[in-house]
Amino acid sequence: MPVYDYECADCGAFETVRRIAERDEPAACPRCGTSAERVRVGAPALLGGASASGSGSSGASDSEGGYGMRHRGCSCCP
Repeated sequence: MPVYDYECADCGAFETVRRIAERDEPAACPRCGTSAERVRVGAPALLGGASASGSGSSGASDSEGGYGMRHRGCSCCP
């Protein structure tokens, strides 16, 4: 079962193992028993992509990918 993060207003953050179907339901704080809401974390921003430069893909070199990663060569690419 997955582990989810919750935050008690009085005691702070804690983790608990729950079924996926129960992930959005409040969990009881293990210290005080108060009902606590799940902490939701957004996806991180990927820096160095074409949209981060503001100039589109025109500023990227031929060997630079969409996430700002550079190709270092391999046996399958010229």
